[in-house]
Formats: sequence, structure tokens, C-alpha cells
Amino acid sequence: MLWEVLNAARDLGRVHDIASVLIRYGFGSFVRGLGMGKALERAGRALHWQQTEEYIKLDTPQRIRRALEDLGPTFIKLGQILATRVDLFPPQYIAEFEKLQDQAPPVPFEELLSQLEDDLGGSIDEFFSEVERQPLAAASIAQVHKAILKDGTPVILKIRRPGLRKIIEADLRLLQRIADIAESESPDIRRFHPKEILRQFNQSLRRELDLAGECRNAERVAANLATDPNIKIPNVYWQWTGERLNVQEYIQGIQGRDLASVDKAGLDRKILADRGTRAVIQMIMEDGFFHADPHAGNVFYLPDNKLAFIDFGMVGRLTEERREQVVSLLYGMINHLPTKVAEILEDWSDNIYTDEQVLTIEIEAFVDQYSSLALKDLSLTSMMSDLMALLRDHNLMLPADLALLVKAYITLDGLGRHLNPDFNTLVFASPYIQKIMMERYKPEAIAKRGWRNLISVADLLSSFPKDLRKLLRASRKGAIQVDITVRRLDHYVHSIDNAISRLTMGIVTAALIIGSSIIMTVTGGPELLGLPAFGFLGYMFATIGGIWLLLSIWKSGQ
Repeated sequence: MLWEVLNAARDLGRVHDIASVLIRYGFGSFVRGLGMGKALERAGRALHWQQTEEYIKLDTPQRIRRALEDLGPTFIKLGQILATRVDLFPPQYIAEFEKLQDQAPPVPFEELLSQLEDDLGGSIDEFFSEVERQPLAAASIAQVHKAILKDGTPVILKIRRPGLRKIIEADLRLLQRIADIAESESPDIRRFHPKEILRQFNQSLRRELDLAGECRNAERVAANLATDPNIKIPNVYWQWTGERLNVQEYIQGIQGRDLASVDKAGLDRKILADRGTRAVIQMIMEDGFFHADPHAGNVFYLPDNKLAFIDFGMVGRLTEERREQVVSLLYGMINHLPTKVAEILEDWSDNIYTDEQVLTIEIEAFVDQYSSLALKDLSLTSMMSDLMALLRDHNLMLPADLALLVKAYITLDGLGRHLNPDFNTLVFASPYIQKIMMERYKPEAIAKRGWRNLISVADLLSSFPKDLRKLLRASRKGAIQVDITVRRLDHYVHSIDNAISRLTMGIVTAALIIGSSIIMTVTGGPELLGLPAFGFLGYMFATIGGIWLLLSIWKSGQ
């Protein structure tokens, strides 16, 4: 049984919490379908929750978002990952997931103090002249406090919530079970690739739990943008930074959402939008390592129209090959090359059942739809949203790194328009795209790619005799196997196995009854309670077998 692991005492309380929240928001059928109700009943805890009237008027995306909020840090983070999957979820779901702001009630500083001093290696008074007890921000993973070093330098302390890892590990185990069952049992859920999303989420969450990892990301971005004097990345104080604590430079600036203060300070919104976009485009197209969530809450505006980026917990990574594909895709969309766009999307997709001819025709129609518009009239957000809708229609799924990229582009476009309503990311990015395409076809670039391909071919040819010899040896030993996987066959085999087990028990029970009845008519021999012993024992075992058979049928729900 897939849910046998849930019988472990360590997870029963969390299963109860998850099931109760889901049922409260009207997902009782989903809970029963996953077997969570039966798991709790087997533990001796019956479910008696009822859906409250408060949530009946909410639509499905709203109910999912509210449920994720109530389920705590792990599920809030899951919702934030889902918000990046614009290739899988319609806009109304993405809009709700984006409301899952990383905010949570603060933990009293006294409860953090013991862990904080353990990580510092001494009393806070030894390292800081002042630490503010009231947090600047409280998120699901950590909360931030302002402090002053002994030399008067202001810093921020990002402190992970105590006991968080234990809760998250339990949640991840349960989510893995939910994903396994959902993908095998529900065709509607299977199209959202729950296992792949959970794999991406697992990696992202474990990185965020390591607060030192965020600082490594920040330093890498800072090194890549070192030549840009208009971009500030907070410095890291590594002597006090570790898995549960990081200490960074305090940024004194105007918070990205406070446009009134931007205007009051005399900053130029257009210049801010241009400089911020230029930095993020460089991260994506040139460096291949980018801030995956460049929204206004992660930006501060500084004097002289400079910007500071913070919170590098979620970053994207693109290989050189992937960056070339992204540039080719944008070039094809801007310059109306539908065949090129279709080829790249098909290369990215893992769906081998896609009708390529239909997909190409629809992509051509999509590109033609925008071909009549001038570049200044094109909206990156609208174009990407329409493209993602097309992918969803064909059950195509982008790789995780590209899903983060699309989300980053859309968020960046929103940040630019927040500062300057006339801002157009495509107009701004077009010269960069044209430049990169031109550089790609310079003689030295062609020679470099040709040399790289030649080396790959040479390696392949040189290893071919060895690989062929291994193949022939394996063939002679009968070690070559062909595995054919039939979807959902395991489910049917399991059902048949259960049916055969019940049939066998029924036959054995019937045989015991008949045999015992015959023995009862025979006189002599040992007796038990005044009855022939073997006949009595036969009836007793037949009764036990019959009860087991009835319970098995009742539990199966069939």
C-alpha cells in the first residue's frame, strides 16, 4: 500500500493537519481519493470535519491558495514554485499563487535567541552593539532583524525559524506520496506533472533552507555585475554566516513599491527601469545566472538613480546552449520566424505524443497574430501568456529552468511598467538580442562552435569500437534487456492480485466448512468442548477466514 508509510507515528499528526485543512476548504473527495482518510482511521482517528460556509463562495484557485496558506511554510513555498509554472497553470491560478507572499507571523526574539547565539558562537553582545527585537520582515523560512556591529556598521540578521527542518522533512515525505498517488490515479492531475514539480520544489526548498546558499548566490551575481556601477548587491559577513543564519549589509534605500518616495526623492523612474532591466537581461543572456523573482519587493532605489537587488534565495541557471536557444526563440518571435519558434519549443518539450504538424500551424498563427504590430506595441507579458496557453493546450511542459526564466521575464516586465507605464521590455531587449545573434555568426564564434563539435565527433568516433565491443559482449551474455512499460498496468496487476487472494481465501474457507461438517459426523477421536476437536478447529479457522474476507471486501470499497 502506498500509504503504509503514513502509519509511522512521526507523520500521523501532520497527516491529520493536512487532511483537516483540505477538507475544510472543500477538497474532501481529493483526501479520500488519496487514501488519507483511511490512513487516519487506521490510526484510530476518525475524520469529522465539515466544510465551513465561509469558503463555499470562493472559486477553486482561491480555495487552493487559502489552503496552502493555512498549511504553513512548506506549502507556501510550494505555491510560490507553482506561480513560476506559467506553462502549466492558467492565469487565474497563477494570479492566486502570486498572492502567496512570503510573510508569516514573527517568532518572538526570545525564542530565536538560543539558536542565534549557538550559530554566532557566543552572546550577541559580544558581536553587536545593538540588535532590534522587532523584525524588519518575517517570512515562512526566516525572519530579518536589523543590528549594529561594534564598529557602527548597520547589518541585517536573517535567522531561520527554529524547528523548521523537521516540519519540512515530514511535509516533503507526505507530498512525495501525494504526488505518486495523484500521478498514477488521476489523469486530470497527471497533466500537471506533479512528480516533476515536486522534484523542482524539493531542490528549491532545500537550497532556501541553507541561508548561506543565498549569500553564495548574491556574491556570484555581484561578481557578474561588478562592472555596472549602478547596481548594488549587499555585502556578506561570512564570519557569522551559516546554514541557519546569514549576516548581510543593511541597504538604506527606498523600497521598490514606494513610488511616492521615489518621486519625492527626485529619482528618474525611466532611468531606474532601464538600469534594472539592463542588469537582469545581462544576468540572463550573458551570465546564465539570474535573480528568478525580480519584483518590486526585492529592489531598493538608491540616490543617483542606482538600484540594489536583495533576496537571492530563488535563482535561475541557464547553460550556454540554453541561452542560445532562448535568444533564438525571442529572435524568432520578434522577427516573425514561426518555424524557428516551433522547432525550439518542440526540442524543449518532453511530450512525444504531440502532433508536430498541428503545433507548427498553431505557432505560425500565433506569430502571425503579432506580426502586424510594431515592436513598441508588443507586450512581452501578453506574448508569453499566449505562448504558455498554447503549450498548455498541447500538454507541453517547459523544463524547470525555462519555467523560471519565463516567470522572471514576466516579473521583470511588470517591474518596468510599475516604474514607467510606457516601458516595453521587448523594445529594450531587442538590441541585445540582435547583438547576440550577430556575434553568434562572427567567424571566430563559428570556428569555436565548429571546433567544439569536431572534438565531440572525434570523441564519439574514438570511443565507438570500445562501446561496440561492450554491446556485443553484453549481447552474448544475454545482458541486454528490453523493458516495456504499460501505463497503469501495476494498478491492474495489484487489483487482480487482491481478487485472486480473496478468491483463494473463499475456496479455503468453504473447504474448511465442508471438511469440518464431515468430521462432525464421525464418532470417536479427541474432543474439545464436547465436540470433535478437528471439526471444532476447522469451524474456528473457517470463521476467521470468513471475517478476514468480509473485512477485505469492505475496506476495498468494492
